[in-house]
Amino acid sequence: MEKLALYFEHIPSSHRALILAGGITLFWLIESAVPLTAFAYNKWKHAWINFFFTFTTIIINFGFALLIVYTSDWCVREGFGIVQWLQAPLWLALLVGLPLLDLIGAYLVHLIEHKIKWMWKFHMVHHSDLHVDTTTANRHHPGESVFRAIFTLLAVGVTGAPIWLVMLYQSLSVVLSQFNHANIKLPAAIDKVLRLVIVTPAMHRVHHHFKRPETDSNYGNIFTFWDRLFGTYHSGGTQHLQYGLDVLAGRGDENLKEQLLLPFDRTIKTDY
Repeated sequence: MEKLALYFEHIPSSHRALILAGGITLFWLIESAVPLTAFAYNKWKHAWINFFFTFTTIIINFGFALLIVYTSDWCVREGFGIVQWLQAPLWLALLVGLPLLDLIGAYLVHLIEHKIKWMWKFHMVHHSDLHVDTTTANRHHPGESVFRAIFTLLAVGVTGAPIWLVMLYQSLSVVLSQFNHANIKLPAAIDKVLRLVIVTPAMHRVHHHFKRPETDSNYGNIFTFWDRLFGTYHSGGTQHLQYGLDVLAGRGDENLKEQLLLPFDRTIKTDY
């Protein structure tokens, strides 16, 4: 446990980049072999706009990195936050801190984005993808990337997570998001077991259905128990699922200019 904490406390930037690129590459290859949905599309043409938004997300996260590190160091130094109040050993910090970081930094902000109309318009860019695959994981409008960075900062402050735990959380968050967006078909038995703890592709794809109420469900990123606890879990079938949003019908999901301006387009209905 100490070796794990030490590694993530000093994780090199090159290793973090490898986690990002390696995850996309791995799931890209797997989904080509065992696709969950048989898309008739050009994977490279589809991916380029998602890679653009991945790049903007990296830039924004880099801008918030110093604030996150400072907040974590301050919490440890001042004994502030849930993990610090518990005076938790490493194993307890992991068991308590990791799920709470996921709750605030991923589930909560995701839920709020679906409930507050002006935030939802930024999040629409993520839902506008008509061919959800592993590259969709980082398809976030720069405005949404700011929302998520702020909530990550809030999560670190509330939990009092030491920097090793923050880095571990962010690494897991990246990989699990790539996994649960991947167009991968898992054997039903394996999917059933995995989703007891973590979000699977079959579970998350319901969230990308083009109509409510399916869209307003399965908000989780790493763990499934937040959806179960707060009543947003949807286990319904996905046999005839259609991706995208009905209010964006006819708009280009691969048109970069249109996607960047989408949150400011007053002609788009926010009630769908």
